[in-house]
Amino acid sequence: MRILHTSDWHIGRTFHGTSTMDALAEVLTALTEQVRDNAVDVVVVAGDVFDSATPAGPAYTLLGDTLVALHETGARVIVTSGNHDSAARLGFQARLLRDGIHVLTDPLAIGTPITIDDADGPVRFFGIPYLEPAIVRQYWPDGDSEGRQLRTQAQTMAHAMELVRDGMAAHAGRSVVIAHCFAAGVDATAGLEREVRQGGLDVVPLSVFDGPDYVALGHIHGRQQLSERVRYAGAPLHYSFGEQHKERGSWIIELDAAGLAAVDWMPLPLPRRLVTLTGTLDEILSSGNISAHAQDWVCAIYTDGLPQREPMRRLREQYPYCAMVQHQPDVDTAADERSYSQRLRAAATDTDRIEAFLEHVRAGRGATERESELIREVLDDRVRAEALV
Repeated sequence: MRILHTSDWHIGRTFHGTSTMDALAEVLTALTEQVRDNAVDVVVVAGDVFDSATPAGPAYTLLGDTLVALHETGARVIVTSGNHDSAARLGFQARLLRDGIHVLTDPLAIGTPITIDDADGPVRFFGIPYLEPAIVRQYWPDGDSEGRQLRTQAQTMAHAMELVRDGMAAHAGRSVVIAHCFAAGVDATAGLEREVRQGGLDVVPLSVFDGPDYVALGHIHGRQQLSERVRYAGAPLHYSFGEQHKERGSWIIELDAAGLAAVDWMPLPLPRRLVTLTGTLDEILSSGNISAHAQDWVCAIYTDGLPQREPMRRLREQYPYCAMVQHQPDVDTAADERSYSQRLRAAATDTDRIEAFLEHVRAGRGATERESELIREVLDDRVRAEALV
């Protein structure tokens, strides 16, 4: 059996205020062609299908069109919910979907597999929707098999995998688990979810996933191999500049009669590249940069000592897809390390006080030669005016 593992579509997400719907539709069309060209039998989508619990109408349209297109390749499709999805909204039409498309959002059905047969017998697919402990404890009020209350996602996922292993024992055959969580061993540079980056990690030990032939995870936006059997596919699009160097794609898994036989990476196209340009504003706006990156998403970090006038307007005249501009002066690391109040107390003259203020508000850069001249002129004028009083 050949399985394609994808996740984290985030239908409806914007990129710095710009809709990603058209770009995602292009990538999902390419993914559908890969499913057809590689004779994939089953497509698994490991959560975060939508970016919001209340997606807009076009998001439903794109999901429906994509599921139908995948189904028309001859593949079966299995979808689970993630932390961004509303399980109720994603699963409300599950009973109405045509044969061969399965949306698994019910925590009480975790131990009941979707069974798909191939020439070597049955393959059991167990879908674990995203399990927020405070929400799903109601389904298991007595806790896990040892009576321990489920207070963390690690505990909740461990209990879910106990249910999966019970299901595996009751249903002979090879097995695949689809889940959405933060598992131990993830590379923090791989493209973390917004909630993960903001803290509050609830890490699931890798040993929790012992047993199945393959575990298809979602939640991390960059591909990850935690073990030969446990992997993240990542998101099909770049959703932040921090992900710009991470390849986008899916895993294709081969199961033979004995279990996991091979795993290969299938890259996806990038509708628009992401690039970070660093230098002075004039350097960023050089003809070489413009010719190379005019059609890319651009994050511009300009290092001029002083803030420049209307940098975003100037950048967008040359880079229509400039999404971010940041001022990060290239400061002298040997600058005075005294606090602002200490420098003020040490200042002997008004000129020294103004210099300390400018260094404080301009990341260590004091007055330029021309500014020093203007400061002296103003102070001299004040002295003359006071002498006339």
